[in-house]
Amino acid sequence: MSKCENECLQREDIELPGKALITGASSGIGLEISKRLVEEGYEVYGIGRDFSEVEKDTLLLNCDRFHKVVCDLCDTQKLSGIVKKINVNHDITLLINNAGVGYYGLHEELSPQKISQMVRTNLEAPMIISGLLLRNLKKNSGIIVNISSVTAEKTNPHGCAYGATKAGLTSFSHSLFDEARKYGVRVVNIEPDMTATNLYRNADFTADDELAARLLPEEVADAVWYAINQREGLVVTDLVVKPQLHRIKRKLKKG
Repeated sequence: MSKCENECLQREDIELPGKALITGASSGIGLEISKRLVEEGYEVYGIGRDFSEVEKDTLLLNCDRFHKVVCDLCDTQKLSGIVKKINVNHDITLLINNAGVGYYGLHEELSPQKISQMVRTNLEAPMIISGLLLRNLKKNSGIIVNISSVTAEKTNPHGCAYGATKAGLTSFSHSLFDEARKYGVRVVNIEPDMTATNLYRNADFTADDELAARLLPEEVADAVWYAINQREGLVVTDLVVKPQLHRIKRKLKKG
């Protein structure tokens, strides 16, 4: 049994720090955040579409406190029903809006379907889920973490629509914090730079192979853990995480 599995089992009989709901939990940053929360004692409800990566992870497979929830965030009716059911039965205290999708290239080359998918996944779903949970988060002095992007703070040629959705998410984070802070709710906006995930599967570039030019998903999870574990009364509203080098890797063209 691994150290992580042993710690997971040891925590079963003690009071848990809380219950968390995270989107995009099936791979990349979301998977690493889920693992970190489980290791720290949270009960985690992870929403995703394909859990094949999770099913390879011994920590999550052997811990009863991780619950797989299969759902496409663009299916608003199903998503709303799932979130309401989880919240009624389990009283979520930590929401992490992590799921994201990106399409890149000249804006006129993006189909309406791709633009819609980015808007609905990256911006609409976090706003909907936050709204559904907000009353209980106010009651519990809960936390909302939105995984945005460094693209939210700059212009994005060849990624105009993606950058716009992340700018919208960052703006939503700031406004929601000012709206809900008097109720004890903390809203945290995390802005990672190039991270070694499958976000760039639809692009002609990816994160560079050199470690100094990319972030690892577990490092973003560390940033989340840091932000949510500040003393009561102190809020890290924005946290930007970058690798030392600014570099990307171009993919080889097929054929």
